[in-house]
Amino acid sequence: MTEEHTDAVGDTPVPHAEADTTDPAPTEGGPAGTTHPEHAARDLIREAAFEAERRTGRAEETEAELRRGVAIRIARIVGGFALVGLGIALLPLPGPGWVTIVIGLSLLPFAWAERTIAQIRRRVPGIPDEGRIPTRTWVIMGAMTIGFVVGSILLGDLIGQWVSDAWSAVWS
Repeated sequence: MTEEHTDAVGDTPVPHAEADTTDPAPTEGGPAGTTHPEHAARDLIREAAFEAERRTGRAEETEAELRRGVAIRIARIVGGFALVGLGIALLPLPGPGWVTIVIGLSLLPFAWAERTIAQIRRRVPGIPDEGRIPTRTWVIMGAMTIGFVVGSILLGDLIGQWVSDAWSAVWS
């Protein structure tokens, strides 16, 4: 059974599927066709999640695709908040706190998370407002990374010996 309601704007009727919360088998203390309150709430939540996924996700055709979309959305929310929490913990500790926070926020499917990322990007020098890092910057960072890795491989023993000798001289 379906009923129509209006969308968020209030002017477009949208069909809405009602959850069937009746139990065809008789239950303890009740005849067949009675409603279980715990099943009714679960079914209403499931139908609301499916309806939200139909409106915001891509065009799912089967219930399995809807379940998959809802599961992915929930995993993104849990993972995003976990990474934001870890990033906040890493701010005073040694580690990439801000990077972890931005990655966590980028997982979250909320408009406020996107606005927060834009706010962070505006405060980081060298990154334009639209957030795209110029190609020149990527090339420079890549060349520096390759240079440090090659230098560490080629000169690692010499650098280690120099640090060891300098450290020994300090404590002698």
